[in-house]
Amino acid sequence: MANSPSDAASDPASAPASGAVPETMRAVEIAEPGGPEALRLTQRKTPRPGPREVLIRTAAAGVNRPDVLQRMGLYPPPPGASDLPGLEVAGEIVALGADVTEWTVGDVVCALLPGGGYAEYAAADAGSCLPVPEGIPVEHAAGLPETFFTVWANVFDDAGLSPGETLLVHGATSGIGATAITLAKAMGAKVIATAGSEAKRDVAKTLGADAVYCYREDPWEEEIAAAGGADVVLDMAGGDFVPRNLACLNPHGRHVSIAFLRGADAPVNIFTVMRKRLRLSGSTMKARTLKEKAEIAQRLKENVWPLLESGAVVPVIDRTFPLAEAGAAHRHMEDGAHVGKILLKTR
Repeated sequence: MANSPSDAASDPASAPASGAVPETMRAVEIAEPGGPEALRLTQRKTPRPGPREVLIRTAAAGVNRPDVLQRMGLYPPPPGASDLPGLEVAGEIVALGADVTEWTVGDVVCALLPGGGYAEYAAADAGSCLPVPEGIPVEHAAGLPETFFTVWANVFDDAGLSPGETLLVHGATSGIGATAITLAKAMGAKVIATAGSEAKRDVAKTLGADAVYCYREDPWEEEIAAAGGADVVLDMAGGDFVPRNLACLNPHGRHVSIAFLRGADAPVNIFTVMRKRLRLSGSTMKARTLKEKAEIAQRLKENVWPLLESGAVVPVIDRTFPLAEAGAAHRHMEDGAHVGKILLKTR
């Protein structure tokens, strides 16, 4: 039966006593590529941290679109990474690798992972960890790393969005979309968004979007261009949205691709790129080097964590599922009705 634990995993691992780490832990694995029913609660050996890693006793893990793609067999983990899904967690550090000096046992952190987050314990590179912001519940902090690393790296580092410029965000109420809207507004930019329903348009406006279009009905590229255009597009759609994005970009605009929910192939009019002097780029976070991720983490700590601690930026949490219901969490994501982050409570 989907999400039914094996006999070996029927009893949750007990909490370690004063620093002791159990030999095994509960985790969710991908039994075989397929639908949400492919996610199976099981018992795994607890990882041990490498020289530059910390071991986190997780409180929660974030659920992200790449997890869905991995479950379907379309996005394998990087070489050497855990085969378990899960790209972000939050919890308490319970063990340190020999070369870790910046963290201590007992620190409460959130961390970006190359995999392994759907588990009671996860090993994370020390440079990919950040302190849980003051005032943010630790479970909610599990939904910070993947979206904030991604938005900062693409919108601010790569595209160079500046105060006073206009950002166009598709998928306004997804985890990435909600983060992009709230962070761009906090940094002094104007935000235009698209959403698939009137209800989601209303949510995007409450998040701070200055204008929101229904991508199913509105000629949004024409209306955006007529209203002054966009300077940066954060595109998760790909496919037929790309030429429409280019049509509403201003001269010297920047188009950043981070997903392709509408298809990986997109028709691009090169003359439009030339005439407007546009810049097109794209990236994934999962395959970046540890050095790159550590550099992004430092910029987040300096520029974004104060906004989270002051309440100027607030994480948008949709729903939290128990670890054993990871399949239901994936179904909820694929249904597309969520607003913000979906989390798995690992304890």
